[in-house]
Amino acid sequence: MHFIIELLVNAGMILLLAHFLPTIIIRDWKTAILVALVIGLLNATVGGLIRFPLNLLTLWLLSFFIRLIVTAIIIKIVDWLFAGFEIKGFLPALILAIALAIDGSFLSFALQHGTH
Repeated sequence: MHFIIELLVNAGMILLLAHFLPTIIIRDWKTAILVALVIGLLNATVGGLIRFPLNLLTLWLLSFFIRLIVTAIIIKIVDWLFAGFEIKGFLPALILAIALAIDGSFLSFALQHGTH
């Protein structure tokens, strides 16, 4: 159930940023859900494989920044994969990565403390 909630919240964040930033274009809410799903899957699999050696090299001191940059790269890859999703430049991808990290942190906190 938490996975579905996270997916919908991330899709909502993508739609919200697309509404306010002209450099992020999303066709509709169905595309936003699919994009959020693929970003999540790639981040959990490929992202972890990319982040681990980078974190090891920096002794996990730059872990937060590495996670953001890798997520932004994954967002740009998803941009390339989907016709209904477009990010114009790396900075908007980084802004979206930061927004997803922030909403993910708040959501994780709410879901953990809301179940008690």
